[in-house]
Order: sequence, then structure tokens, then C-alpha cells
Amino acid sequence: MKLVIATPLYPPEIGGPATYAKLLEEGLPGKGIEVELVKFSEVRHLPKLVRHYAYYRRVLRAARRADIVLALDPVSVGLPAMWAARRAGKPFAVKIVGDYAWEQGQQRFGVTEKLDEFVRNERVPFPVRLLRRIQTRVARSATRVIVPSEYLKGIVAAWGAPGGNIEVIYNAVRLEELGTVPEAVAGLPRPLIVTAGRLVPWKGMDGVINAVAELHNQGSLTSLVVIGDGPERVALARHARARLSGRSILTGMLSHRDTLATIWSADAFVLNSSYEGLSHLLIEAQALGVPTVATRVGGNPEVLTDGEDGLLIPAGDTPALTSALARVLDDEELRARLSARAKESMKRFSVDTMLSRTSAVLLELGHRMS
Repeated sequence: MKLVIATPLYPPEIGGPATYAKLLEEGLPGKGIEVELVKFSEVRHLPKLVRHYAYYRRVLRAARRADIVLALDPVSVGLPAMWAARRAGKPFAVKIVGDYAWEQGQQRFGVTEKLDEFVRNERVPFPVRLLRRIQTRVARSATRVIVPSEYLKGIVAAWGAPGGNIEVIYNAVRLEELGTVPEAVAGLPRPLIVTAGRLVPWKGMDGVINAVAELHNQGSLTSLVVIGDGPERVALARHARARLSGRSILTGMLSHRDTLATIWSADAFVLNSSYEGLSHLLIEAQALGVPTVATRVGGNPEVLTDGEDGLLIPAGDTPALTSALARVLDDEELRARLSARAKESMKRFSVDTMLSRTSAVLLELGHRMS
């Protein structure tokens, strides 16, 4: 079988789709599926709209030589890949890891609702409504939709995609060789808390800063490292300077290897999001055995079991986050137990498991459509 993968990102670009595309490219041939990648980076330099038409033409050429087209998002590559698969008369599948319309609405168009409320609300700004129509059309047109969590299966089903077409396949994590902890981070006083992610509202970075500040008020002079970049970076840096008295660093973007090294060096890892589909970073922190505190939202409860391999807290609850961090930092036995059980539980997210399930779905689809 020959598969075309339309991917928005590819290494050395960073992000979930880049990691996933590379894993499929390397692993699917061993499962009997030949892979051809069509990378959006090859047209990104072109003007808007022009780049999407040029990308459609590239996917169409590849699709005519293939048996199936798989897009790794429902908008930027999903829409042109859907049209290309239809023109070439080939089955179309799409991987969906979040609600792009909601994310853009949160960042650019004044949407404040949580995702579970947003998917039921038809009164949204016009640009958000347009993005919603695109992702919904792509999902409904796909013969198979692959999602990384049961939570996201429910979200995509709420768009109107047939539930029988939606397959839950957990993302895989293959830990790279660790990189280098930045010198400024290595020099921070212990204990050390690390959080990472895009600096956008739903990641809750301000809540992490506030929780660490409260630990300071309680006499625990903890240091905080925030890895990542995004539209909230300047405001968060100002907030951290005001509340943490020099015991914090916003590193900006780090390489994946250096990010893993910095997380591994921490006494605790925090994911304080109000929304997650299925977080690669959360799985990686667990695989590294770093004691972890995360919010009970989205796919997080599918990764962590509260009190067994991590601690789960309500989203937006800074006192609960402060208390959970204090427990982890003060209880050496708890840290050791969480670390050991986290490493064991991460076998569910192995590369071989993900590749086997993905190849089974694609081969079944190809054989049924042939």
C-alpha cells in the first residue's frame, strides 16, 4: 500500500505533527505501507491562498500515485488534501488533535468559553465560524478520523462526524537522547519546578506563577522555569519578575532534546492547562519519571491516574495547584512512588503500539476501498 501524508510540520520544525509525521515515515514501511510526505513547509514562503493552492497541486500529484491520503490537521493541510484526494478518487483520512477554530478564537477573536461549551455554541465571530466550517467539512468528508484521546473523539463527534468513522489511537513517545540544560536554569536554587508549552491563555502559565509565589509565601523558596514561546510571553515575564523575585526563567523556545533535559532536571513538572487533547509533553514527563501535577481536563486523565502515577487537580484552581506542588516537593516517598509508576504506565504510549494500530486502520481502509 502507498500512503501520502500531508503534514503541516516536519523536523527540524517542532510540534506534535512534526514528531508524528517522522514516526510514521520511519515506522509504517515495516508494517507494509510505503510513505510519501508532502510538507507544507515547502510552500509556506508563498502568499496566503496561493500557498494553499500550490500545496493542493503537490498533494494531488502524490495522491495519483498512492492508495490513501492522510492529512495531519483539518485546516491548513486538511482542506487542500481533502480536495486532492477527492480529485484523485482516493480514500481520505485525517488526524485531528484539537479544535483549531476554538484555539484561534481564544487567541485572536475574543472567545472566552471552554472548549466543551464552545462546540455547542453556534453564535461565534465570523472568522471563527468560517474555520469551524472548514474543520467540520474535512472531518465529515473523511472516511477515517484518527484522534489521540477519547476526549477528542467526543469533540469531533460533536462537530457531526460519524462516531463509527472516528478511531482513538494514542500518540506515541520515543524519548530522544537528552540535550543540555541551559546554564541559567542549572544555576537556579532548588527545588525546581518546570512547565512547558505554548504561551497562550489556555495553558494557565499565570496560574503556575501564582502557585509558586504562594509557595514562597509559605516559606518554600522554589524556582520556576517556563519553556516555550507565544503571544503571552511579555506579559508572563513581567508577571514572573513581579511575583517571584528573580527565582524564575522564561527560556523561550528550546530544542526538543534540551526541553527534555530541562524537564528531567526538575523536581516536579506542571501542566496547568484548561484544555488538552493529549499532551506529548505530559507523556514525555511521565516517561522520564518526573513527578507530575496536571489538570483534570481533556485527555490528561487518560494519561495520569490521580495519586498513582501523578496528581490531578481542577483547572483554574490555584490553591489546589499550590497544595499539590507542596505535597510533591515535601514528600520524598510520594515522589519516588509517582516516578516509578509513571515509567511503567507509559508503555501504553509506545511507538510500536501506535504504529500497529495506525497501520491496521489504514490497511483495512485501503482494502475495503479497493
